[in-house]
Amino acid sequence: MDSSSTSSVAPCSLNKCGTSESCKNRMVFPEKQYKEVQPKGNEVTGMTCECGVFGAIACGEWPSQIDIAQVVCLGLVALQHRGQESAGIVTSDGTSSKKMNVHKGMGMINNLFNDDAMKTLKGNLGIGHTRYSTSAASEMVNCQPFVVHTSHGALAIAHNGELVNCEQLRREVLERGVGLSTHSDSELIAQSLCCAPDDISEHDGPNWPARIRHFMTLAPLSYSLVVMHKDKIYAVRDSYGNRPLCIGKIVPISLGAGKPEDAQAEGWVVSSESCGFLSIGARYVREVEPGEIVELTRNGFRTVDIVERPDYKRMSFCIFEYVYFARADSIFEGQMVYSARLQCGRELAKESPVDADIVSSVPESGTAAAHGYARQSNLPFAEVLCKNRYVGRTFIQPSTRLRKLGVAKKFGALSENVSGKRIVLIDDSIVRGNTIGPIIKLLKDAGATEVHIRIASPPLHFPCYMGINIPTREELIANKLNPSQLADYVGADSLSYLSVEGLVKAVQHNKTQQNPIKAGYCTACLTGEYPGGLPEELSW
Repeated sequence: MDSSSTSSVAPCSLNKCGTSESCKNRMVFPEKQYKEVQPKGNEVTGMTCECGVFGAIACGEWPSQIDIAQVVCLGLVALQHRGQESAGIVTSDGTSSKKMNVHKGMGMINNLFNDDAMKTLKGNLGIGHTRYSTSAASEMVNCQPFVVHTSHGALAIAHNGELVNCEQLRREVLERGVGLSTHSDSELIAQSLCCAPDDISEHDGPNWPARIRHFMTLAPLSYSLVVMHKDKIYAVRDSYGNRPLCIGKIVPISLGAGKPEDAQAEGWVVSSESCGFLSIGARYVREVEPGEIVELTRNGFRTVDIVERPDYKRMSFCIFEYVYFARADSIFEGQMVYSARLQCGRELAKESPVDADIVSSVPESGTAAAHGYARQSNLPFAEVLCKNRYVGRTFIQPSTRLRKLGVAKKFGALSENVSGKRIVLIDDSIVRGNTIGPIIKLLKDAGATEVHIRIASPPLHFPCYMGINIPTREELIANKLNPSQLADYVGADSLSYLSVEGLVKAVQHNKTQQNPIKAGYCTACLTGEYPGGLPEELSW
């Protein structure tokens, strides 16, 4: 189920890594599964984010009094919504380039990292990863962080995203004489970093920023990386800023609500999201900028390089981080995700008003937008659904009769709030459309006279090739039915989506950074406009 070791590593096969033996027999990965995948089971109805990354390093004298492994573990717990299939932590004491402590396995973080596991992860710096995969790739061998040995010592890598020009990069690696055994992104990233570019000098040791830069020029998107070597962590974000990554400062517990800039740093953290910072005694500092390579050491952090994207290309931050994936208390572009979702509800009310008695939501995904819709419409907000929090994906399939009730196992209706009411029900998205119908039936069975569905995002029309598991075009309900047809199909009295323009306006409403050069969103799953072009153009 899980594994724990002092040095769970795979030798690198590149000539400049110091090993002449091929990795092919020792680095085994399953075939890469692209994003147009079939659903895992009857319970999968929406999208899933591929993973979350986290890193932490203690300041001052080492060994540190800060339990870095605990910090990383708690950071991963806060990122659990980004992946629930596997997780891992790698730590280093910062004194040896050859030894790293590794524990990773299949399952939820709280089940993997017990007291015995944590005792094996002592160190002064560490990185972690929590992962969701496609169906055929959910195996122990794919758990991250991924660790390789080079002639300069061990290197640990955790990444969030998907290399869209995977085949192009693979050909370039193979042309160097490297034997690759899989289609894994992890293998490509590791092999690219292990091989020093011909145009850099490394007489005084490895130039990791130059190697990272070289990789970034080969792979334009999509990724956020944390890379650890001996006593340093590098935080890396692709030039388009497609996947999120931010920096936090571990402050003294006595600081409370004081200004973090006035406190001495006890350590630094880097994370896919900021939502876990307060729980580990850290404060949000800033985002890693698109194309930025940040070096974190015991003395602080600094920008060591920035890889620019072409002038004619805009930043392409995944807009569905705001809509669906991120936790509501995370901060992107200087604003809390909750406030962006609230504004989505306001924009939705402007675009698609309806005569009704109350506004409610599908818990908890649509709640923030429902509050925004209610405020903009001057209608009261009321809960109408009670969620059963103890129903998971392994729920025993009911009889045919109960299966027709569908969502009954997940929700109950608050009849006193529902009976005789015209309800506006807000959800964040519709993917396959096989959950909203049973919810509407449940509410009408409880006495609702009308149920009007309002979706706080535009219809999904296209799959994602940049790290989000979105179903095939054929499975996406918006490609089969227009809003009026879908309303009839699910039994709603009406159904409307937020427009793409309304979504972009909503997420920009409270932004602190309004520089158009540094702004821009990936809306490929909504519009089909991929920031790096179609996958065919990238030799997918």
